[in-house]
Amino acid sequence: MSARHLPPWPKVVILAALVAAGAAHTRPAVAQIFGTVGADGAIVLSNSAGNPALRLIVAANVAVERRVKNGNATGALTDSSQLSAIISEASQTSQVPPELLKAVIAVESRYNPNAVSRKGARGLMQLMPDTARRFSAGDMLDPRENVLAGAQYLRFLLDMFKGDLELVLAAYNAGEHAVIRAGFRIPAFAETQSYVPAVLAQYRRFLAPA
Repeated sequence: MSARHLPPWPKVVILAALVAAGAAHTRPAVAQIFGTVGADGAIVLSNSAGNPALRLIVAANVAVERRVKNGNATGALTDSSQLSAIISEASQTSQVPPELLKAVIAVESRYNPNAVSRKGARGLMQLMPDTARRFSAGDMLDPRENVLAGAQYLRFLLDMFKGDLELVLAAYNAGEHAVIRAGFRIPAFAETQSYVPAVLAQYRRFLAPA
């Protein structure tokens, strides 16, 4: 299936809910996060509205469900360089292009490390519990553990489908068995058929020279 041309996504990312230590112990904290993605794919975020180039991403109460350590929720990202380092590490250990990791994260969670879907997918790369256990014993709401596990899953799929990105992404969304049952084609699921071109569009954008 050829990728459909989709309008560009807003250059906005969600990276983390920055939570004050005292509020985390007593009540949901109010998070305001501002961010954007530069033309070169660099991630920029801030909890201050001082930069007019940044757009408001989160302005809501954030329930802190995990333990608090050193004033931040466990695994919370504190700046964009931290995420960049995680993506770089995951890319090197799994031999998956960093641009592909960024593209999957952008579509799956819009860079929200605390995202949990209605189906139970967790974290930046929205890994289902069964899939996560195949590649990691870590906490999928920890950004590093999540991205490392997601990268290993992508490596597995790249090997299985011999580098065919459309099939790899279809399998990431619907499961490898669904792709195999469909005759090594993108399954006829509306979500999957929208997901594949959306990630490919992001991937091409990250690959494009600045």
